[in-house]
Amino acid sequence: MKHFYLTLLFLLTCTLVFGQTATIRGKVQSTGGKAIAKATVRLEGTKIVSVTNEDGGYELKEVPYGQQHIVVTSVEINPKRLPVLVDSRMHVLPIALELRGDIGLEEVRVEGKTEKRKIETSGFAVNVIETQEAATRNVQTNELLDRTVGVRVRQSGGVGAEVQYNLNGMTGRSVGIFVDGIEISTYGASFNLNNIPPAMIERIEVYKGVLPAHLSGDLLGGAINIVLNKRNVKNNLNASLSYGSFNTTQADVSGFYRDQKTGFTTRISGAFLNSDNDYEIWGKFSKYIEPNGVVRRNFRTKRFFDGYRSATARFEFGFSDVKWADSFFLGYNFSDVYNEIQHGQTMGTPYMGRTSQGQANALNLHYNKRDLFVKGLSLNVNGVYSFRNTAILDTVPWAYNWDGAIRLDLNGKPLKTLTGAQQGKPTHIDIDRQVANIRSNLAYEFIKGHRLSANHVFYTVDRKDTDLLNVVAAQEFRSKNNLSKNVFSFNYEASTLNDRLLTNLFYKLYQQTIGNTWYTSAQVGQQAVAVKEEVRDARTNSGYGLSVSYAIIPKVYLLTSAERAVRMPADSETFGSPEDNVLSNFSIKPEVSDNYNAGFRLGMYEFGNHRLSLSGNAFWRNIKDRIMPKANENISAQEIEVTQFINLGRAQTLGFEGEFTYGYKNKLTAMVNFSKFNSLFKQQYDDEGREMTYYNKQVPNEPFFTINGNVHYRFENLIQRNSQLNMFYTVGYVAPFRTIWPETDWFITPRQWAQNIGASYTFPSRRLIASVDVKNLFNAEVYDNFGVQKPGRGYYLKLSYSLFKF
Repeated sequence: MKHFYLTLLFLLTCTLVFGQTATIRGKVQSTGGKAIAKATVRLEGTKIVSVTNEDGGYELKEVPYGQQHIVVTSVEINPKRLPVLVDSRMHVLPIALELRGDIGLEEVRVEGKTEKRKIETSGFAVNVIETQEAATRNVQTNELLDRTVGVRVRQSGGVGAEVQYNLNGMTGRSVGIFVDGIEISTYGASFNLNNIPPAMIERIEVYKGVLPAHLSGDLLGGAINIVLNKRNVKNNLNASLSYGSFNTTQADVSGFYRDQKTGFTTRISGAFLNSDNDYEIWGKFSKYIEPNGVVRRNFRTKRFFDGYRSATARFEFGFSDVKWADSFFLGYNFSDVYNEIQHGQTMGTPYMGRTSQGQANALNLHYNKRDLFVKGLSLNVNGVYSFRNTAILDTVPWAYNWDGAIRLDLNGKPLKTLTGAQQGKPTHIDIDRQVANIRSNLAYEFIKGHRLSANHVFYTVDRKDTDLLNVVAAQEFRSKNNLSKNVFSFNYEASTLNDRLLTNLFYKLYQQTIGNTWYTSAQVGQQAVAVKEEVRDARTNSGYGLSVSYAIIPKVYLLTSAERAVRMPADSETFGSPEDNVLSNFSIKPEVSDNYNAGFRLGMYEFGNHRLSLSGNAFWRNIKDRIMPKANENISAQEIEVTQFINLGRAQTLGFEGEFTYGYKNKLTAMVNFSKFNSLFKQQYDDEGREMTYYNKQVPNEPFFTINGNVHYRFENLIQRNSQLNMFYTVGYVAPFRTIWPETDWFITPRQWAQNIGASYTFPSRRLIASVDVKNLFNAEVYDNFGVQKPGRGYYLKLSYSLFKF
């Protein structure tokens, strides 16, 4: 396999292929210099269309060589037809037009699909989050996701805490997290969605259930794909700095440069995030234990050992829009994180001195070429090889209360933990991982509207664990683990009935190999010797599916999809993850799910100055051997420090989600969405024929009913001419849900309402933006994974600056 990819890389970097199409980009402005947003720019006689962004920027791709005509239309300008001679791979064409007077009712505006609209009407259950507004605010990427219909971000505490993503009842590794099509886990825990500010993101794609070809893998709950900024009309440099409550500081910088003559392109980005996370807690799971053992509940105090710090840097160099490649980049990604671990899976016992620190160095390759060798043939390759290290230190022997003080016994003496450390025995674990992840996609449009594609995912991880406190002792403290997987998928995509019917039929083949080597101590005579033990396991499965989108009339779409999906256990679920308080489980099996989605999209409809859209989706999941964190069944032992991923057995999820959006002119946007489902345990009998206690009961620790709403209003020319003030309001509701299996009121995560407000001011130069946000405005009591309380009210200020024309 390695020889194959080395050969492929050699061919890609040495072969020059002359393309038959070009890219035209530029800006549409009035003759007075005003940027024209939402203008339609189309290539006459084709379906090649672009809609200008807020800066007036547009981009037309796959434009045939020769004499062409571009037609520009908008409600603000008089239509114009421009001739252009296409004779090179890249054209920069600025367009200046006269503003028009009053618009006649008989005029018809030609509209093209935005990238968001194209994806959301492709037949999949998918939502696209645009980040342009959020980039100017004190909003993290996870917060944007948490407001999306059907998405629940499960975060065990404040900034930097362990995060899981729930999509319509599916969670954990069932949901894939991607950055430009590569699973983010490849880069290590020190590079996550909290470390990627919205300013570096072009859009976020959220697929629920069935996945498109370029995200094929062993996933069954869906995927979140972060698409980083790449399509820049002009060279730029952006920087921002924010500061807020709990000593939270965030800074990021990103830049783009392209030489128009050679196509040489550079993309750089970096981010720093720091927080003390010393927010106040007072909820039902916060407590204080007196020396006599009396427990005071709802104890009001502050978290005292929960700091988080991360730094990331990303450098990419290559070529874009040249004859031999649409894009070719070699890159390096560095990340470093330090995390103070305040408690285990629940808030039962506070820790002091247990920390994790991680570093990752990743090398990446990206190559993309349309019309490779022949017209209609395209190749896309993404590869990452990373070196990761994680160190967990835990040697403090004292027991602590939630006020940060050491607990005392009846004699006033300090209490020690039973094991000599905060979680288990004293330890200094060093974990080294080498991870390779390569995704390849070869597609061929053999007839217009009909495309075949083959996709391959290769993933491997070699992991070595060493307890540095026991290096001299027998090798029983060392272990070696390795995991590799291959996923092959084959797709047939068709666009028929004048592009009204879109279908995608696919087949997948999954293969995984797991190896574990460890040493135990055996007594031979009077001498202890190390005995090597080894486990090997190989698994193969297959899956298949179909997605369909049908436009009944313009702007009315019916969407449906179905698949048999397989999800192999991840390395962290199999080998454990000490930094996340997760134990190993070498007997865990793959989970298999039959997924079904059926939904609709209406709009965007425009009635004068009003815009409306409505969407809905019903989903059904039947899951065998579902993989999930173990929920406690013992009411008297709820102070869970560690958990373990297990196969639950059979489970079923059935639900519905909906979203409504309203807009007025270019000023007001309001949205409300909801997701409601049941997630039931459906295994009635165990392997020995005994009836299961919780048959047909709701699976615990899952929020099954959520509502999100937001309102955004824009003021133009307020305070200063050509300035812009944006006001925001968001609200989120989570219905009560059980934290554990037994039905008891005490271990129910209570009802939650969280509200946020914010404002951003764009100065006339459009270079400087200042914003302020108040999160959890009314200091509500909010919880998340395993009943961990999240931060209360917080205030945040952010400054963003953009530099162009260099």
